Amino acid sequence: MTNKSLAKRPEDTCVLVTGGAGFIGSHTCVELLAEGYRVIVLDDLSNSSKEAVRRVRRIAGAGGERCAFVEGSILDRDLLGRVFAENDVDAIIHFAGFKAVGESVEKPLEYYWNNVAGTLVLCDVARAHGVKNVVFSSSATVYGEPEFVPITEDCPKHAPTNPYGQTKSMLEQVLSDLYAGDGEWNVVLLRYFNPIGAHPSGLIGEDPKGIPNNLVPYVAQVAVGKLAAVGVFGDDYPTPDGTGVRDYIHVVDLARGHVAALRWMGGKVGTGEPRGLGSVAGEPAPDGTRRGVGIFNLGTGRGSSVLEVIAAFSRACGRELPYVIKPRRAGDIAVNYAACDKARDELGWVAEYDLDRMCEDSWRWQSMNPDGYAS
Repeated sequence: MTNKSLAKRPEDTCVLVTGGAGFIGSHTCVELLAEGYRVIVLDDLSNSSKEAVRRVRRIAGAGGERCAFVEGSILDRDLLGRVFAENDVDAIIHFAGFKAVGESVEKPLEYYWNNVAGTLVLCDVARAHGVKNVVFSSSATVYGEPEFVPITEDCPKHAPTNPYGQTKSMLEQVLSDLYAGDGEWNVVLLRYFNPIGAHPSGLIGEDPKGIPNNLVPYVAQVAVGKLAAVGVFGDDYPTPDGTGVRDYIHVVDLARGHVAALRWMGGKVGTGEPRGLGSVAGEPAPDGTRRGVGIFNLGTGRGSSVLEVIAAFSRACGRELPYVIKPRRAGDIAVNYAACDKARDELGWVAEYDLDRMCEDSWRWQSMNPDGYAS
């Protein structure tokens, strides 16, 4: 079946957002709706809340007709079949998947089954309905221990150190192979660095279950009094203050990157054919849309240390936050940040928000919603 064209107006385009009730997914839905797209959120709510969808509608001033919600799993072939049969879906932004690194080590079967098998089911049903436009939520974890920093899309991939990262790397290969076998596929792989922050309204943000695995949600819970102090793993790295340096990106900037990816796939932005090893150039379709596999880093291109993040959050909440130095964690590297020139040149996208703004917005969300969506 011929692939659906993206060479039409956002108002005439329907996007299926799997995992759209999650942290990055919900913010991406807001940006899609702001651009005029119609959105269908598919989420099994295993690590998210339906309240997030309600708040997305509130922010965007959209009702259920422009922002529909379907509760279910990407493993449910019959449900997916109904979603595609009942809606004229043009493209998929695929976030759905388990995402806790530590848990993936303890539950590898669950992670491979949900993330990999689920994506295979999704792509099979989508293909049967002529939908071969996919933006995939990947991760900088696919670089493993990078050969150079800043990391460009041409940096060789190394084996990730955990099953979660392996699922991202494997699915990048699966999606690339789909295009190799059928030139009608139109795939963008977005490799995120460290998403933090929240929507400036304070209505949606990151709502981790239990004790957070990531730095900023942990810092936020210290700031709101739910946790005693921030654990800093290692202060003897070869960095300016001895703590690890990472590329933190505002989740709103990241969400806008997905909208830019849709425009790029539809031939609406960019300067000619994709370049570099990070893209596989395909023949342009008659309607001007691109075919192929585009790979883009989404980060700020700047690194911030753990202590810099704690200091920025302290400024945001108006008090010094306590922290405790702990031993290094196995597998952590000293410095990791992106080169984002390719996204700028081809997607026309750049990150706009700095670390202070990321922490201010994160604090607004956390202080307005101390128990997340349960508040």
